[in-house]
Amino acid sequence: MLFKSFSAAVYGIDANLIDVEVDYSGAVSEQDHFHTVGLPDAAVRESRNRVRSAIKNSGYLIPPTHITINLAPADIRKEGSGFDLPIAIGILGAYGALRLDNLNGYLLVGELGLDGSVRSVPGVLPMAIMAREKGIPHLILPASNAAEAAVVEGVRVYGVTSLLDVVDLLNCSEKGAPQRLPFCSVTEKLLSELQHFNVDFKDVRGQQTAKRALEVAAAGSHNILMIGPPGSGKTMLAKRLPSILAPLSFEEALETTKIHSVAGVLDAAAGLVTQRPFRSPHHTISDAGLIGGGAVPRPGEVSLAHNGLLFLDELPEFPRNVLEVMRQPLEDHTVTIARASMSLSFPARFMLAAAMNPCPCGYFNDKSRECMCTPPMIQRYVAKVSGPLLDRIDIHIEVPAVQYKELRGGTAAEGSAEIRGRVLAARERQRARFAQHGEKIYSNAQMTTRQIRSYCELPPDAERLLERAMQQQGLTARAHDRILKVARTIADLEGAGDLAVSHLAEAIQYRTLDRSYWS
Repeated sequence: MLFKSFSAAVYGIDANLIDVEVDYSGAVSEQDHFHTVGLPDAAVRESRNRVRSAIKNSGYLIPPTHITINLAPADIRKEGSGFDLPIAIGILGAYGALRLDNLNGYLLVGELGLDGSVRSVPGVLPMAIMAREKGIPHLILPASNAAEAAVVEGVRVYGVTSLLDVVDLLNCSEKGAPQRLPFCSVTEKLLSELQHFNVDFKDVRGQQTAKRALEVAAAGSHNILMIGPPGSGKTMLAKRLPSILAPLSFEEALETTKIHSVAGVLDAAAGLVTQRPFRSPHHTISDAGLIGGGAVPRPGEVSLAHNGLLFLDELPEFPRNVLEVMRQPLEDHTVTIARASMSLSFPARFMLAAAMNPCPCGYFNDKSRECMCTPPMIQRYVAKVSGPLLDRIDIHIEVPAVQYKELRGGTAAEGSAEIRGRVLAARERQRARFAQHGEKIYSNAQMTTRQIRSYCELPPDAERLLERAMQQQGLTARAHDRILKVARTIADLEGAGDLAVSHLAEAIQYRTLDRSYWS
């Protein structure tokens, strides 16, 4: 007898529909013959042992016979333990344990324990989106994954805890619909909740120039590089940057959650990523860990930071080949990983914040300590960060050591709430401007060359200033575009409709350090 059920497999950040076909001979044999075909990996092949034990420990007795499991389409490689549940339900359906003749309206996914319990699996959100696109109304999955899948409207999600729970759910169905309330999730409430951060800019004493640069970076989603001696507060500033970023829109939250779900790092209780990601990998990370990779490619840190912040502390300590692979994601906002069997693309639209010392000892140009490094040593150190990568960073800011009077001063510093208010106002001006012209972008940093010419027109005196800066500093065409993007953000922070000389001068000021250190 043949029985079919539906499941799903995730490739990249999208899911494919998989037909799980179960055929059994009905003739009792001396040994159990359980075959899985359709390009299964080791985890899928091992499912026969988990499935048989789960069925037996759930109270069903299946005699030894010939059972063939086909996972179609057969030319797509299947991996993971999420096929345990549909295989077990297919076997029970083939033996007549289900009242339903077919499961066309159901998509099942989940790992089985030997006792019949259903365990969570990664990548449930892309599966729910795929089920909605394919017109499958009911999604049965582990209870711990229910909150994640329920954010997708148009699909009824049922969280289950055991194999018996699934059988009861299906057998109590009338006219193809389960007689149980689906799991509900109020996504608007999740996104509208006030975001709380454990850190605040009130903790940072002094560093007004650096705070201003971070405010500009957050308002326009610009990349920023901080250079300064040890202990000047570079890492402290970067860790407080998420507290002034604009909140995620629902579309951004859904896209970010898909990536975290596929990577298996999603908080199961939350169900939806409601805060912009903050990723801070150690400098010993490999290029595959940063960009993504593997036999079946998985997203790396740049994709996990999608719609959020990627912080690279001690930038020159990263291997040069690791840093160089970031060039394409910084420019195209996507990562394409090609393998012999497949080519997958992951989104990587992130804001880069990096920190570094000016020299190996860290005290070059420091007024309080003498630098012990020779000029060749300094040049070799800063040369670890290449010119092409540096050219893709919009803002370069020097963070000097904090003076004692500022460190012990009693005047309260400006907090994250005040800075965040100005950032949100600037982001709203950008959103309104782009929406008015039908542009599907969210920040000034995402503007293309055509959009820069439309929204960054310069008056004659500002035009002369930019021309002089380009000639004197030897700036590239990419630097030219990024200066105009930063100037547009500075104008948005001030509420100005047109760019002025002051806006452009501040933006040019943020591009001078690469000429003093990398000259």
